[in-house]
Amino acid sequence: MKLLVVEDDVRMAELLRRGLAREGWAVDVAGDAVDARHAVLSNPYDAVVCDVGLPGGESGLAWCRWLRQEGHWVPVLMLTARTDLQDRIDGLDCGADDYLGKPFAFGELAARLRALLRRGETERPPVLRNGDLVLDPAEHGVTWQHSAVELSPREFALLDYFMRRPGDVLRRSEILDHVWDFAYDGTSNVVDVYVGYLRTRLADAGAPALIETVRGVGYRLTALA
Repeated sequence: MKLLVVEDDVRMAELLRRGLAREGWAVDVAGDAVDARHAVLSNPYDAVVCDVGLPGGESGLAWCRWLRQEGHWVPVLMLTARTDLQDRIDGLDCGADDYLGKPFAFGELAARLRALLRRGETERPPVLRNGDLVLDPAEHGVTWQHSAVELSPREFALLDYFMRRPGDVLRRSEILDHVWDFAYDGTSNVVDVYVGYLRTRLADAGAPALIETVRGVGYRLTALA
């Protein structure tokens, strides 16, 4: 297995390199985002360990977002001394697969990497696109043909779920499970109500009718080229 460590602290980078090498992995080290870009464009890696705080004006988060936008789906484990919830959310929204706060036990880092390596490369774009409909989870924004679509938090979560499964028929029970929490005990037709709201918001933005009702089953978002 070949890993890339993106870490500007020379001592930390060397500790990671030696520890991962003892696990049997071949390890390359990059000290900043520029070197990391060159590395991933030149070598096939099985996983990347990337620090959030990098020198040179480009953070690990920005580098990870670039990586996904370039179509590279190698698993990424982010490291950071910042452990606030919003920091973890930002790390995952930029396209990272896992997030580990400093200081950490090396055994935990190695175990998380093994879990990511078992998962392998799957497409996890930081921005979801379906034709001219674009949803950015990190910015919490939606556009249709570059015009903003204003959505409530629940409408946004509903569209996010649809856009992760374009063309799939989604049962009402599936939607309820993914968009509402397990403690929800409101009306059973809440999915239908919010699909109606979402259709109206998209229509107001000029989008065609994208959400199809599959009678007796649920809904389907039309997959656009």
